[in-house]
Amino acid sequence: MPSFRALPPSRLRHGGPDAKSIHVPVARAMVDCGVYCDGTRLPGKYTHAAALNKVHEIEADGRDAFVWVGLHEPDEHQMQTVAEVFGLHTLAVEDAVHAHQRPKLERYGSTLFLVLKTVKYVDHESMANAREIVETGEVMIFVGPDFVVTVRHGEHGGLAGIRKRLEATPSTLRLGPYSVMHAIADNVVDNYLDVTDLIETDIDGIEEDIFSPLSHTNMEAIYLLKREVVELRRAVSPLATDLERIGTDHADLVNIEIRTYMRDVLDHTIKAADRIASFDELLSSLVQAALGKVAMQQNVDMRKISAWVAIAAVPTALAGIYGMNFDHMPELQWAWGYPAVLLLMVTVCALLYRTFRHNNWL
Repeated sequence: MPSFRALPPSRLRHGGPDAKSIHVPVARAMVDCGVYCDGTRLPGKYTHAAALNKVHEIEADGRDAFVWVGLHEPDEHQMQTVAEVFGLHTLAVEDAVHAHQRPKLERYGSTLFLVLKTVKYVDHESMANAREIVETGEVMIFVGPDFVVTVRHGEHGGLAGIRKRLEATPSTLRLGPYSVMHAIADNVVDNYLDVTDLIETDIDGIEEDIFSPLSHTNMEAIYLLKREVVELRRAVSPLATDLERIGTDHADLVNIEIRTYMRDVLDHTIKAADRIASFDELLSSLVQAALGKVAMQQNVDMRKISAWVAIAAVPTALAGIYGMNFDHMPELQWAWGYPAVLLLMVTVCALLYRTFRHNNWL
């Protein structure tokens, strides 16, 4: 019996004699595939093609049904295989494979393509030790008359919990495939608000450190938080305009009840975007305040250094003068000359110290 040795993933991705002819099946990227009829999931396991055929059979009997296919980071061949079954547009398929898209909503015939940025707050003990605060991913949703195809990129933002909650409420699933789009968008946007709450706590901590007179200002932490807020703003702000278009440009595809729910998602998106914009402005102000505090601390340090230099200059000057090898110098032959010079040094230094101390230079 002949034996077959599996090629390593590197050869499948980057080349090799048979790399072009070997394709990873869609099932490797498929997280779940379910057929829903009248709000209830039908029992059994389906491939994406078999699920769509089942939907067509149910629709032929006059009942409403749709299929929901969930994919996680599919490659080009896997995504193209699914696209051929559901008739997805080539440009949208390319975006779904390569990811790194901005939030957007596009229409291809009777199919809507929605791109959402998912965010995750990275726990950290303190801002001084943090290397990342917000981790981003993507969820792309293809919604047609009788199907939903979700493509997820990133290790967070799983949709299993959303699917489970929807299956527990058949009344919501009876609204059709756009109910799935609403549930996913609502969950993603609510997560924006949760992340902003946690970031606000970090900003409050930095603000307290900046305006505390005895604390050390960590500029790197401020710039890190500023960078993360900018990344979060790019993930949230563009979404509001696209969600608003669902109720205007695509009213012929989305029923009125789902449009009502999507307006609530839009309100939450605008709220999150406004909070993030306020964080951005606040951090810009904190950067200026931190720079002012650093400059003021530097001025204080320079005054202290200058004061000590002035005090040290007196004994240095006297020692330099009496260190010159001349025969005729004041009090050179006097028995109390040496103690007198030392006393003079101490007296002058003490007077200078008292003066600088009185003027808050030391």
